[in-house]
Amino acid sequence: MISFEAFRSVEGMPIYLQMIRFVKQGLAAGRFLDGDELPSRRLVSATLAVNPNTVQKAYRQLEEEGLIQSRPGAGSHITASPQQVENIRQELFRSEVQETVAAMKRMGLKKEEAVALLRQLYDEEERE
Repeated sequence: MISFEAFRSVEGMPIYLQMIRFVKQGLAAGRFLDGDELPSRRLVSATLAVNPNTVQKAYRQLEEEGLIQSRPGAGSHITASPQQVENIRQELFRSEVQETVAAMKRMGLKKEEAVALLRQLYDEEERE
């Protein structure tokens, strides 16, 4: 069963969107797989100390996106196809890079400096 124990809330973003992002990140990283069961809405509400309607909103949007399926009495399960997972991975990657590029621009980094820094950090990460 998927656990929300590692979920960490951040300021400035609605909690239901953070929950959706948490599930999508788990899918993109391969931690959550097709068929995995999600905890009940009541359990997630208690674990995260949020209103049950907030959890319901997140689950409903995940259902609308075709990433989970819920059945009364059977709970909710991941139903993401490999193509959906790849699309999520690309969506999340693009979003992260856009945020980083925007931050670099705000700091006054020129494109060449940013690319050089990215290369350096990428190389350092490979060595670790």
